[in-house]
Amino acid sequence: MNSPSNRHESPFASSTDAMHAEARFGAHNYAPLPVVAARAEGSWVEDVEGRRYIDLMSAYSAVSFGHAHPRIVEALCEQARTLAVTSRAYFNDRLPQFLARLCAVTGYARALPVNTGLEAVETSLKAARKWGYRVKGVAADRARIVVCAGNFHGRSITISGFSSEPQYRDGFGPFTPGFDTIPYNDAAALERAITRDTAAFLVEPVQGEAGIVVPDDGYLARCADICRRHDVLLIADEVQTGLGRCGHLLGSMHDGVRPDGVILGKALGGGLLPVSAFVADERVMDVFEPGDHGSTFGGNPLGAAVALAALDVLEDEGLCARAHELGALVLRELRAIASPLIADVRGRGLLIGIEVDPSLVSARTVVERLLAHGVISKDTHGTVVRIAPPLNIGRDVLERALAAIRATFDELGDGYVPVRAASRATASLHSR
Repeated sequence: MNSPSNRHESPFASSTDAMHAEARFGAHNYAPLPVVAARAEGSWVEDVEGRRYIDLMSAYSAVSFGHAHPRIVEALCEQARTLAVTSRAYFNDRLPQFLARLCAVTGYARALPVNTGLEAVETSLKAARKWGYRVKGVAADRARIVVCAGNFHGRSITISGFSSEPQYRDGFGPFTPGFDTIPYNDAAALERAITRDTAAFLVEPVQGEAGIVVPDDGYLARCADICRRHDVLLIADEVQTGLGRCGHLLGSMHDGVRPDGVILGKALGGGLLPVSAFVADERVMDVFEPGDHGSTFGGNPLGAAVALAALDVLEDEGLCARAHELGALVLRELRAIASPLIADVRGRGLLIGIEVDPSLVSARTVVERLLAHGVISKDTHGTVVRIAPPLNIGRDVLERALAAIRATFDELGDGYVPVRAASRATASLHSR
């Protein structure tokens, strides 16, 4: 990380001041952990007071290639000085490079670029419905899409409507019709749910927001076979699981599956910009005509240049294989922790969850205690601690984070942590 003389100075005198300002002027739609990031580099985050933390969160995989990766930052700065935003009203010379590269990397014929993961999901839903009408022959306005309980695909009105999380729906109806929900990891339920009006099955290879829920080996392969037999599109939401996170280029590759369409985002923006895309072959993508769908910032030259650099980093640094290797290490070490607080440890690649026994401790308590040990993580639904560091995290840094996790569960298992002991541990890690 930059030396103190060169680093950016925070506009706030303390973390407390920053948190109070956000609470005063911001909508209260988040309950952040009590740490105020002021700068970051690689796998390290520094707060307003200069305390350093190991990032085991990666902004939900948006920072899969580390904070401020020099190659991606250089691409951003160079393009920003040249041409940043044009809209899609006319061509730019960066977008076709990005589209060609993304198609080559993923093996699909066409890509439709947008900004956030939510936009890419909405794009896939529109494509699936129109494909159902134009190609499969579903009667007008009758197309249905099968989704899974526990899914998280975003928080638009439409997507919230087929969420099974009550809070995501509460107060936001009426919702868009046309969705059928089945249990996750149940291929037989998918077959039962399909009718002649079913256009697509939308699924996450690993459910992230639900608590890093990993399906049985072969689940996606069975679903792919069912979809083929019934002429239903298989669409994989790989916003979190894609681009190396699960130890393969795409999470669906764990089962050797090639979906009809794939949704990408987060890591595609290199940790710097929102960049996402829906990729598919012509039989799906050619349902779109000019005017059917668009995005002012989608496919902008700046985002295209950053995404190109991100794809270069993914390939040149061998990050898919690295996630597979380090993920196996993390799973092995976490499963070796003998703590009555831990109910389960599961994951693929570097997308890992530690499920705690909620009758003994909340996951929020665990992640807050991890902060005291200089580690940033995040809880899910009060029961699961996420472990998802940048894919290029140093092994030595990762082992230090694992030591902090072990210490945290040891302390919480004892039921009492002396404040001075916790402070000494924090000071020791922050000073390194």
